[in-house]
Amino acid sequence: MAVIGASVLIVVLADMRPGYDGFGWLVWGHQVLHWNLNTDGAPSWKPLTFLFTLPYALAGHGQLWLWMVTAVAGSLAGCVFAGRIAYKLTGTSPERPYAPWVAAAFAGVGVLGIAGYTQQILIANSDPIVATLCLAAIDCHLSKRPRLAFAMLVLASLGRPEVWPFAVLYALWGWRTVPSMRLLAVTGIALIPALWFVIPGLTSKSWFTAGNLALSSVNPRNVIHGNKLTGVIDRFGGLYELPMWLAALSGLALAITRRDRELLALAGAACLWVAIEIGFVLHGFTGAARYLFEPAAVMVVIAGGAVGRVLAYAPRRPRALGLAAPAAVVALLVALAPTVHQRARLVHGEVSQSHADAKQINRLQAVIAKDGGAARIAACGQPMTPVGLQSEVAWALGLNVGDVGYTPGRSISRGMRVVVLKPHNLGWQVRPFNMHGAGAARCDHLKADSAFG
Repeated sequence: MAVIGASVLIVVLADMRPGYDGFGWLVWGHQVLHWNLNTDGAPSWKPLTFLFTLPYALAGHGQLWLWMVTAVAGSLAGCVFAGRIAYKLTGTSPERPYAPWVAAAFAGVGVLGIAGYTQQILIANSDPIVATLCLAAIDCHLSKRPRLAFAMLVLASLGRPEVWPFAVLYALWGWRTVPSMRLLAVTGIALIPALWFVIPGLTSKSWFTAGNLALSSVNPRNVIHGNKLTGVIDRFGGLYELPMWLAALSGLALAITRRDRELLALAGAACLWVAIEIGFVLHGFTGAARYLFEPAAVMVVIAGGAVGRVLAYAPRRPRALGLAAPAAVVALLVALAPTVHQRARLVHGEVSQSHADAKQINRLQAVIAKDGGAARIAACGQPMTPVGLQSEVAWALGLNVGDVGYTPGRSISRGMRVVVLKPHNLGWQVRPFNMHGAGAARCDHLKADSAFG
């Protein structure tokens, strides 16, 4: 309840709005209610978000707010699970009972400090949610709840294909170790390809639309130039500064010394994820940094466990050695202070951008209403807008993303009847072009401007 309450406050105070993908997911849910879903247009198909945006579409424009609260809550919950895992990894500490709590706080806050994490939260993206589901699976397994752990992996698999191997491996482990979950294992593994491929097969030109769109709509900013292997590793390393990496390596060293299989398994899972991402990049996918949030979150948890274990170490003699442990943790926190300051400045800028985005989207809805509504605009010609804004225009007009054009200049020069919705100074200009024949005069009156500035 605290996470949900905090999420509502963040959505309201930050005045946030979804990004390109988020509006596309809202369109999916809305279009299903009109029996008009077409997944040929971007964003690429992702079953996880569809599980939410479809029922939320029943709330009309409330769908937007429900999804934003869900996205923020699903992201913030990752802090809770990270803290729980670090607490468990620390273990009991009779002489220093605060040690596991410090570990939990360090890991929980540390997840929010992953580079780019808060920015993805403020645009209601799904990558932090997938990271949360992976952490939830780990926590459930450590809590000896394998069925729930597998369910979390299946849900995470509906958000990122990198999770598929982990879900299959856990299903095989469950088949052998927990016979009572065999039916669940078979059902869960069958659901993953069914939801990823059957729905696009019914609503697009190909069963493999998700992969095809991801390959054809590569963002140039995410392309790795040069060596792909080192490029992915560099992006993974760039998600946190050196002090956090040193803390994680210390935790790994402690695990090796103590032969801690659970912590070593976590480190192995993080390495496997990075290896899978390298494979995707080698096959032409972008390998965006946000696709590495999950192993980065595991790394933060390992660092949190290291903090807890160092604090829990309290030898009676020599006394100086007992004091060295808290001193080392304090030194780590001091070393991370510049990172905290930098992240805080970034969040301030991201919130300011959220306010600007909300103003522009509100003005888009206002100018559409000023022109007589979405139906009147669509009746005069194909809506057009610059690339990158298609999904929010499609959502505002109640259309599939693929029905909104993104090459206005080319379409105008070809003589097509189009209505261009052009962003300008946090507002919008609506301009009809090539209006001729019956209703031309009525369509010419669509020319309108929203408020600006």
